[in-house]
Amino acid sequence: LKPVSKKTSYGFLQVGVQVYGGGLWHTWFDRDLSVAGRVMIRDRSGGYAQRLVSIDEPIMRIPSLAIHLDRGVADGFKYNKEVHLTPILATVSKAMNGDASADSKDSKENKDSDGTPHHPVLLKRIAKELNVNVADISDFELCLYDTQKAVIGGICEEFIYSARLDNLNSSYCAMEGLINSLGDKKSFEEDTNIRMVALFDNEEVGSTSAYGANSSLIESALRRIQASSADGDSPTAFEESIANSFMISSDVTHAIHPNYSEKHEANHRPELQKGPSIKVNANQRYATTSVTSTILKDIAKRNGIPLQEFVVRNDSPCGSTIGPMLSAQLGLRTIDIGNPLLSMHSIREVCGADDVGLSVKLFEHFFTEFAALDAKISVD
Repeated sequence: LKPVSKKTSYGFLQVGVQVYGGGLWHTWFDRDLSVAGRVMIRDRSGGYAQRLVSIDEPIMRIPSLAIHLDRGVADGFKYNKEVHLTPILATVSKAMNGDASADSKDSKENKDSDGTPHHPVLLKRIAKELNVNVADISDFELCLYDTQKAVIGGICEEFIYSARLDNLNSSYCAMEGLINSLGDKKSFEEDTNIRMVALFDNEEVGSTSAYGANSSLIESALRRIQASSADGDSPTAFEESIANSFMISSDVTHAIHPNYSEKHEANHRPELQKGPSIKVNANQRYATTSVTSTILKDIAKRNGIPLQEFVVRNDSPCGSTIGPMLSAQLGLRTIDIGNPLLSMHSIREVCGADDVGLSVKLFEHFFTEFAALDAKISVD
């Protein structure tokens, strides 16, 4: 939502929004939308506290224009992101009737709406969800989302249809793998390394933020961890730790699309249900090297985990990940991998259910087996 989101047009209450990253925005039309995010609440002591909110109801919608009013839509759906992606919240008449039935305090606030940056009916709904007064809401960061739940789909029940698989898929697999790795007590107790998962914000818009990968956050965290566990006072202890470390940069990759197979390089076409893909790019859009791929392939082979490989066509642009960024900043051995995905950046994406389990298994065995394997790797 924009800082001033309140809009009214031809009897409708609308909400001004900003687009984030490179979404397939046409997929957001005619979906049951709501909002979720962070709200800053003023407490009784005069301080402020963060609260998370998710309104699990379809309170907004971006309706398409009927084909009768746009005969050219069959030749290409064109839209303006500023004008046509503005969702409808309510009709003016119904919202006014709702105000009349509110308690006197909120009714007074909602009727005197000239100075409010957001529609009072929206603020009331957020306040209700958080069990606070509208006046207690100081500010918020709210994003629209599709209220349709994730489901298992396909005639063989083998696909996951969901929003935000990019990149909650990788985040889930890494965390599950880390947790599962702790079940091997002997491996954990004998491990000379520290097992860690880092999840960053703002990757889709370049990662340059206080919480993004292109910040000092990860280096600061690593330095504090290293300092708390270091033996002696070696001035190069951190650098030595980095040299002995290994990073899996995990971000979903493009699965081969049966209707657009020409978009993939002929020998590198990741398929759903056939395991994670190692991503390689000669122009360093991915951080994979022969050394880092050897390590992960060895772990995967010993544990029966299939791996695929992905290379973009020479006549196609290549996306990137935080892998090259962090590898360059820290001098860290890195490999880029990811589960194959269809409909990437759509409001509803598709992945293989088996790939999730395979990826979790890969992370688990990486955490438990890396140290022993790394001791056998010799590189000048």
